[in-house]
Amino acid sequence: MALANHYSRRISLLKGISWRIIGTLDTILLSFIFTGKLNLAVKIGGIELFTKIFLYYVHERVWGKLKVGRQSIASGGVISYEDKHWRSVAKGISWRVIGTLDTIVIAYLVTGQITQAFEIGFTEVFTKMFLFYLHERLWNKITRYKKDLSENTITEPA
Repeated sequence: MALANHYSRRISLLKGISWRIIGTLDTILLSFIFTGKLNLAVKIGGIELFTKIFLYYVHERVWGKLKVGRQSIASGGVISYEDKHWRSVAKGISWRVIGTLDTIVIAYLVTGQITQAFEIGFTEVFTKMFLFYLHERLWNKITRYKKDLSENTITEPA
């Protein structure tokens, strides 16, 4: 049980890092489009790098505790869980609400322009929901593939 919990925390951390890279690049691009200033775009993205890593980790841990939207799969006497598609969508929506509020606040603090802050935040609702869904489905495949590899590992007798 302790090993599974350690693995789960490691996966949450790796997912958070990979998502933050994608999310930060998206925020920088959108911020540049709406402000026209690369220095402001990089500043907004840089601040988000720190706030969103923490927020995403907490979000992922909370969803990890929830069993809703998971189907159990029995294989070799071991029961594991796989997320249903609608669970990935629900996670995307809940994360997007948190992430958009964070982006709007940061963009406003950096630019001093409420209109630009809302333009950046509302545009990323669409870009990031799509990117998040793809990211979540990819990680589901990666973790399932790693699980399949570990179950099919054959060790030679000593």
